[in-house]
Amino acid sequence: MITLTDRARTELDAYFSDKERSPIRIYLAPGGCSGPRLALALDEPGEEDKVFEPGGYTFCVNGALLEQSGAINIDLGSMGFAVTSEVQLGGGGGGCSGCGSSSSCCG
Repeated sequence: MITLTDRARTELDAYFSDKERSPIRIYLAPGGCSGPRLALALDEPGEEDKVFEPGGYTFCVNGALLEQSGAINIDLGSMGFAVTSEVQLGGGGGGCSGCGSSSSCCG
């Protein structure tokens, strides 16, 4: 249910080249105007997690989040890792118009 692209694996290989590999958590992070988004952090799996090992890396994700998100893809974008799911998560705004009348939320 988790796919790791070659570009993302290469970036992880570079990051862990001089350190021990740690498990990587996929979690739901607040997303401001665009709503919540999936993100990555180093973390040990817990009892409620599902564990996957694509590309030789250990990824953990909360079972309930995985049921909600469906399949997850981890790629490398221009701003770092891009973690996407087959199901759109959260309510997400539509850019700044989703923020209401405050013009400061989107900088």
